[in-house]
Amino acid sequence: MSKLNSELLSSSIADILAFSKGEKITVKGGEVKQGKVRKFTETIELQITLKNYDPARDKRFSGTFRLPVVPRPKSSVCILGNQKHCEKADQLGVDKMTIDDLKKFNKNKKLIKKFSKKYDNFLASATLIKQIPRILGPGLTKAGKFPTVLDETDNLQEKIEAVKATIKFQMKKVVCMSLAVANVEMSPADIALNVQLSVNFLVSLLKKNWQNVKVLYIKSSMGPPFQIFF
Repeated sequence: MSKLNSELLSSSIADILAFSKGEKITVKGGEVKQGKVRKFTETIELQITLKNYDPARDKRFSGTFRLPVVPRPKSSVCILGNQKHCEKADQLGVDKMTIDDLKKFNKNKKLIKKFSKKYDNFLASATLIKQIPRILGPGLTKAGKFPTVLDETDNLQEKIEAVKATIKFQMKKVVCMSLAVANVEMSPADIALNVQLSVNFLVSLLKKNWQNVKVLYIKSSMGPPFQIFF
């Protein structure tokens, strides 16, 4: 059961979208802020602070969830593929690397770190995925970007869309986290749906559910934050 106030969420989304269109909005405390149109599509982040949670003692959680609308359509994907998947990637105009390409990194940590930062998501052929830790070391895992499995029967285009629509919650050493769940070009209804589903999934991962949630904010890349849960 969601504890988000739908009216508060709707008004926060309306203000975020107005600000991104260059309109004036009134924020908490009565301050008026002048919006600005950016030359890129701003993402909308969900920012979370937990309570009654000790990262050092409590079990760390992680989970992935596929949103109905892709939050970052322009997020980058690289295929770590066998011959079939690399050929398909070429047809789709998607970056790809073969096992031989990966071996050229020669386990150089700096190069692998740079490679992991270059892309938002990775897909790897099922026949190759077990070799990746041996060839690249723990670099992709540390970056939270270990590849999603690509089976022989998978439709590559559909799999890419699925990966772009998937968000990941991962508890680390702090009780704050943030992740992109929407963008300012989406409709208010789609933004609200993505935010609600993201929050509900996060709450399902927590030991004491809503009792572990201290505050929730949403904000655009360049806009002010709006509190949607107190």
